[in-house]
Parts: sequence; C-alpha cells; structure tokens
Amino acid sequence: MPSTAKRPAIHVAVDGIPTPLSRARAQKVVESVLRAEKVRGALVSVAFVSARAIASMNAKHLAHRGPTDVISFGFDRPTRSDPVVGDIYIAPTVAAQNAKARRTPVRQELVRLLVHGTLHVLGYDHPDDRREGSAMWKRQERLVSRLTPRVSR
Repeated sequence: MPSTAKRPAIHVAVDGIPTPLSRARAQKVVESVLRAEKVRGALVSVAFVSARAIASMNAKHLAHRGPTDVISFGFDRPTRSDPVVGDIYIAPTVAAQNAKARRTPVRQELVRLLVHGTLHVLGYDHPDDRREGSAMWKRQERLVSRLTPRVSR
C-alpha cells in the first residue's frame, strides 16, 4: 500500500484564483480536521475555483442553479483500511460575499468552508433546510473556533 495511505496527502490548487488563505494554511486546516477525526490515511484535493466554475459544477453534479461557496466529493472506500479520498472545491469570491453577510473575516469563512468540505468528504451530512442546527454544523463550528486563531494570522 502506498505511503499516502498511512499519512494524509493533501494537494491544494489555486490556479490563479486570488485567495487570502495560502496553500500551506489551507493544507494545515484539512490536516487538522483529519487529525481531529482520527483519520490517518487520506488523499484530499482542494481547489480554489471561480464563481463561474463552481456554478457549473453545482448545476452538473447537484442540479442547483448558480454559484455556491463549497462543493465536496467523498469517494467510496473499498475497505476501512483504504485511505479516505475526496475533492473539495471552494469559490473565494462567494466566500467573501458570505463573510461580509456574516460579518466575519474572509479567512475565517475560508477555514469554515475547508472544515465543512472535509467533513463532507468524511461522510458527514446535514439537511439542506436546517444545516446550521445539525450535528455536522456544530462539529464544524467547534473545529473552526479551534483552527481560526492559527490560520488567520
């Protein structure tokens, strides 16, 4: 089994999309969530994308119209010993709009989206109509409060 199955491997792509959170910080957030969830083997890809790109994914994969802030895909593991594999897509421009509406710093919102996406990759879910009251959201917010001071500097 490849060494990545024993340790998380996280790849972060920015591809010219401006984001106030560095690749290294994004990687640390995902690693921290995996560690908090006691996941040892993982292959996770994070891509910061345009609002247009995420709107296209949203329509194609989720049958929703317009851009969203984060979309994630967790792939089935043939066995429990196989690594967790997933992709997380984040639109920083949408995150900035949400941060402004929430009156929170953009970096904190990006951390929230990385945590949210990682939890989805790990199999967490929430009802669309009550997501902020869900167990997943509560777990997410505990992790965000732990991680934000470290990654927002």
